[in-house]
Amino acid sequence: MRWLVTGGAGFIGSHFVRTALTEEWTDEVVVLDLLTYAGNLENLRPVERHAGFSFVRGDICDPDVVAKSLVDVDAVFHFAAESHVDRSIESAASFVRTNVVGTQIMLDAARTAKVKRFIHVSTDEVYGSLALDAAERFVETRPVQPTSPYAASKTASDHMVLAAERTHGLDAVVTRCSNNYGPYQFPEKFIPLFVSNAMEGKPLPLYGDGRHVRDWIHVDDHIRGLRLAWERGGSGEVYNLGGECERHNRDIALAIVRAVGADESLIQPVTDRLAHDRRYAIDPQKARAELGFEPGPPIEERMAEIVDWYRENRMWWQRIKAGEYRGYYERMYSGR
Repeated sequence: MRWLVTGGAGFIGSHFVRTALTEEWTDEVVVLDLLTYAGNLENLRPVERHAGFSFVRGDICDPDVVAKSLVDVDAVFHFAAESHVDRSIESAASFVRTNVVGTQIMLDAARTAKVKRFIHVSTDEVYGSLALDAAERFVETRPVQPTSPYAASKTASDHMVLAAERTHGLDAVVTRCSNNYGPYQFPEKFIPLFVSNAMEGKPLPLYGDGRHVRDWIHVDDHIRGLRLAWERGGSGEVYNLGGECERHNRDIALAIVRAVGADESLIQPVTDRLAHDRRYAIDPQKARAELGFEPGPPIEERMAEIVDWYRENRMWWQRIKAGEYRGYYERMYSGR
C-alpha cells in the first residue's frame, strides 16, 4: 500500500506520517510539501531513514508535480492547507490559491491516477459560531456558515471534494476536526505560543475577554480518526472528529501557566480578532457509530506532557520563532 500525504511536513500531517510508518499502517508514504513557513523537515526526522518514506518538495497548485507524486498511489491524505485565521484576515489570496485551487488540482490528478480513496482533512470552523449558552453542537448536517477567509476557503474545498465524489465518482471522505494540540505544533497557534512564551517569561496575548470556547483534541486521537475514516468511512460522507472537550480560552491559558510554573500575570488581554467565532463544539456521534472513533483523555490530563515536550525541544521552537514568524508576531500583537 502506497499513500500520498500532502502537507506532510506540517504539524498534523507529520504526526500522521510518523505514526503510519512506525505502526505499519502502510508500506510506503510519499510526502508532498512546499515547505512554507509552517512546513518543517525536522518534523519528519524520526522517519527520514525509513525504507518506505520519500519526500517531494512541491506545490499542490502545480499539476505536473502533483501528477508525478501520485504515480502508483493507492490513497491520498490531503492535509496541505493555509490554516491560520489571523493570517487569512491579513491577506486571503494565498488561502484561496492553496485551499481551493490546490485542492481542485489534487482532485483532478487523483481521478486521473485512479486513486482508490481520497481523505480530505478539514475543520469545524466551516460551521461558523455557536452561542456560549447554546445546547447544540456541530453535526454533519448543519449548514456551513464560515466566518473567516480561512474557514470560507476550507468550506469551498470541502464542497469541491464532495462534488468530485458526486459528479465523477471519486471515492472521497471529508473529516472535520476540532482544535488540535500536541508535539511539533507551529508556535503561532494558541497552545504552543502560550507555552513557549510562558517559558520565556513573555506575555501571553489572550484575545478579548478570553471566554471564547473551543473543543480540543490531541493530535494522536485525530490521526487515528483519519485512519478509521480511510478504513471504514463511506464515500461522499462527512465525519466530525472532536475531543468532546470544550474549554474557555482563558482556562487553557491558566492550565498552561500552571503547568509551566509561570505567573498568571503573564496572561494579558489584547484587542479581539475581527469577527472572532464565540464557540465551537463538535458532536462526534456519527464518527463514533460508523467508524468506531473515540476521543482520548481531556486536555488537562495531557497538559504536563505537552509542556514537557516543548521544554525538551526548546531549540526546535526557538529556531522557528527567530525567523519569519517574528515579523508576523509583531504585526499581530504589537500595540494591542
